[in-house]
Amino acid sequence: MRWMLPPASACSPHERAAVRALVQRVSRAAVSVEGERISAIGPGLLVLLGVAREDDTAVVDRLAAKVRALRIFQDAEGRMNEALGERELLCVSQFTLCADTARGNRPSFISAAPPEQAEPLYERFCERVQAQRGRFGAYMQVELVNDGPVTVMLEA
Repeated sequence: MRWMLPPASACSPHERAAVRALVQRVSRAAVSVEGERISAIGPGLLVLLGVAREDDTAVVDRLAAKVRALRIFQDAEGRMNEALGERELLCVSQFTLCADTARGNRPSFISAAPPEQAEPLYERFCERVQAQRGRFGAYMQVELVNDGPVTVMLEA
């Protein structure tokens, strides 16, 4: 089963969304598709990535650098002061992060990039951050143990 976006239509200025990354510090995380585990990591970051229509390679590269440099791991003194370093990263594509919920109770996904635009940008992000991956466009089960919990929303 593949997730499908609604047909493209013009976006109003207030619906503009940027590539978004919901970053979670995890003790472990895994992704399964149709009951088969396709990726798993130990301590590190789980990144849920939503690509918007206006995004391009420059925006994705900027966000990837920001994720790698994000200092949310504890240092020797117990402060959140360390970046990812040698820890692992798992990235899952998630167009629903581009949802507009300003009107009504049903989210609009018009701001999300169509698959033919989003997939290469998702792959580029994963390469830049050296991430294990979910399966683009697939219905996935994501398991995680949020460490802290620490969850940060980043936009580029």
